[in-house]
Amino acid sequence: MSEIELSGLEKRYGDELAVEDVSVTIEDGELLCLLGPSGSGKSTTLRMIAGLTSPTDGTVHIGADDVTDRPAYDRTTATVFQDWALFPHKTVLENVAFGLRMQSASKDERRERAREMLERVEMADHADDNPTNLSGGQKQRVALARSLAVNPDVLLLDEPLSNLDKRLREDMQIELREIHEDLEKTFVHVTHDQDEAFTLADRIGIMADGELVQVGDPHEVYENPKNRFIEGFLGDTNFLAGEVAQTTDESVAVETELGQEMILPSNDGDALAVGESLTLSLRPEVLSIGESPVATDAEPETATVADGGTTNEIVGTVENAIYRGSTVRYSVAIEDSSVFVERTVADSGAFDAGDDIRIRWDGADVLAFREDGTRVDL
Repeated sequence: MSEIELSGLEKRYGDELAVEDVSVTIEDGELLCLLGPSGSGKSTTLRMIAGLTSPTDGTVHIGADDVTDRPAYDRTTATVFQDWALFPHKTVLENVAFGLRMQSASKDERRERAREMLERVEMADHADDNPTNLSGGQKQRVALARSLAVNPDVLLLDEPLSNLDKRLREDMQIELREIHEDLEKTFVHVTHDQDEAFTLADRIGIMADGELVQVGDPHEVYENPKNRFIEGFLGDTNFLAGEVAQTTDESVAVETELGQEMILPSNDGDALAVGESLTLSLRPEVLSIGESPVATDAEPETATVADGGTTNEIVGTVENAIYRGSTVRYSVAIEDSSVFVERTVADSGAFDAGDDIRIRWDGADVLAFREDGTRVDL
């Protein structure tokens, strides 16, 4: 069994609290990504699992064993680092076999296992090469093969793809996912790249200021963020300041900085008080855009409630249209504020700066957060 259980894990460096009360169970065979900005504590947490950093408090269990005080060499883990750390005076094969040599495996066993791992990462043709002559992606494959060669119960990956260019990084993400599915071992992968986490993870643990803020599958953490930090960190969104204007048993009306009330469906209108300040999150993918009804002599609609749905509509003026390859991003001025929407090139329409456009969305797609950043459960 290679289940990992972290309980109350804490790390201090003098007066600085780097990791605070991290508790999570990583299931046997699971791939968990620790995701967060620089300085959030994700790498420190990984190093405590690896035995490279001693916790100030808390425990680390791998399987049935308490390994909190065990050194790294006495744990059933292997770590892949960001900088590869290959020996320049050894061949690729010798680098991969090095860990097995430390385990006192025979020469024939070392060479056979190393070649097997090089085959797995598609580097067998480079077995006799000097690693200094390899590309970044090739070096990372060798580092991965070296860690897999010792047959660890747990593979720990500390931002291993951050030094690669975009295309190679995406290719390696797919390869890592396939290797994980093939080996069925427990992987813990640290990254600051949300696309990487969404591609790889069975579950994502989001860290901020040393705390593990939320753990869930990729869909859960994106669709149901626990707080405003997570909503802003994952993807792009429009944050709008607002104030509760009215509540009913079915909906909440919020006066926003766009100069128009936004209607949100609610099963518990009493959860909010009239006059309470909110921040609303309006993701660009939930917005539909079209020709302004003003341009067609039709009356623009406002927020309405019908059949349990809440349709919101507003008219704005395109400030600029930014071509981004596969998408076009429109910045739209509304009153003294602005929002942005994105469309694929095929669906973008022909809007230019100065055009008036209509923006529509369903209030059910809007998330609301209190002043302290906590999510409002409507």
